[in-house]
Amino acid sequence: MVQWNAVSSGWRALAAGGLTYLLLAAAAVGHAQAGSPGATSSAEAQATQGALQQLSAPGGVDLATPTQGAFGGSLVAGKATDAVLDLSLDDAIARGLRQNLGLILQTSAQQSAHGQQMEQLQALLPTVTGDASIEVEQIDLAVFGLKIPGLNPIVGPFQVEDFRAYLTQSLINVPALESYIAARHNFAAAKLTAEDAREMVVLTVGNAYLLCLADAARITAVNAELATSKLSLDQATASHDAGVSPRLDVLRARVDYQNEQQALISTTNQLAKDKLALARAIGLPLDQAYRLTDTEPYAALDNLDPATAFAQALKNRKDLAAANEQLAAARDLQTAARAAQLPTVQFSGDFGDIGQTANHSHGTYTATGSVSAPILQIARTRGEEDIAGAQVAQASDKLADHVQQVNAEIRDSILDIQSAAKLVEAAKSNVDLANEALSEAQQRFHSGVSDNLPVSQAQSSVEQANDQYIAALYQHNAAKLSLARALGVAQSNLKDFLGGK
Repeated sequence: MVQWNAVSSGWRALAAGGLTYLLLAAAAVGHAQAGSPGATSSAEAQATQGALQQLSAPGGVDLATPTQGAFGGSLVAGKATDAVLDLSLDDAIARGLRQNLGLILQTSAQQSAHGQQMEQLQALLPTVTGDASIEVEQIDLAVFGLKIPGLNPIVGPFQVEDFRAYLTQSLINVPALESYIAARHNFAAAKLTAEDAREMVVLTVGNAYLLCLADAARITAVNAELATSKLSLDQATASHDAGVSPRLDVLRARVDYQNEQQALISTTNQLAKDKLALARAIGLPLDQAYRLTDTEPYAALDNLDPATAFAQALKNRKDLAAANEQLAAARDLQTAARAAQLPTVQFSGDFGDIGQTANHSHGTYTATGSVSAPILQIARTRGEEDIAGAQVAQASDKLADHVQQVNAEIRDSILDIQSAAKLVEAAKSNVDLANEALSEAQQRFHSGVSDNLPVSQAQSSVEQANDQYIAALYQHNAAKLSLARALGVAQSNLKDFLGGK
């Protein structure tokens, strides 16, 4: 059983590589072990990781935009109970869509973008303010150069009451109009990004659930291997007591048995940690006991056409739609920068009631129309146009790259699905062959034809085959989950992908 650590770490690395990081914070770090046998290639890991880097913030709302790590956290809902909670995949996703921190932060980003839209709108709406004042004054006319013989230069004290309303309205202001339109596009982008965040929650929670299922399958396999090792140990002990086999056979069998015990402890601990990561992602109290009620057996996903899938993704991906809105916002800001050279027309006025007292007053008003135009600010205007033009170019380039990234994600996922399907078939065959070889070795040892070294080696082969089979199943399901996210249908069609078509 000396190969268990290498094989187990290998399938752990494979699990982490299948959907690298997946916003599971500490869970992914615990699984990734570089250089382990069976790990997926770095190119595959990088390609899958790129599928998760989609939540770019709309312009002006960066402060509220969640990071990838935020999708591994949540706001805890309720308190832990003594009962064991049954948790299906649908239940876990539903909880995540309510409590996941990344989605909550993105909702705040959407609210922030809406606030910025309202601020820009105000520049186009009438601004009305009110003012009320009561003044008591006494004036020395002499300080103003007024010296009239026989007239006391001290006037007052007297009282002035003034109640007045002021109105300001922009009649023609192209830069303000374009800035408002840009803010409206940014708000639309924020809403679309919030919808895309729901896909990220499904991806995060779904992968966390699959990891727990893989851990549970590994525990089942280790328990079976432990029972086999116990049988081999009992056989070796009986043969030694009968004087048929040397003590070396007993020692070798005991080492194998204790290795399986260690494997069971390690795998059980890993399941507990992965269940904590799942609880963190969906807002469950960490001390709440729960059991997984769903299983995700192997189900083939055939007839995958990259071109058709890419066309579907272009229609469904909310992050692509958000990127289009951001590009439109950048173009509107570019128009606003150019329009800064145009005149603006504004009306302002006030109406009020003024007098010594409310009973001795009368109405007064002013009305003013003004036209203002920049005359000499060439450097500032050119600078604003250059900045806005650069932002348009960046947004356009990012959108073009984003489209190709989505295309690459789809093709990578399809390749992973096809590869993992073959791995599942090969690994299942290896499990059957390894079990047959183990049975043959046990019979030979029991018959006294050979010592138990072949039995020990066969047990190691069974363990390795089980590890590879569980890893292949996880990789296949994780790749299907990744494809559902790449197509933008993880929230609506997840069961169709995991269950096969």
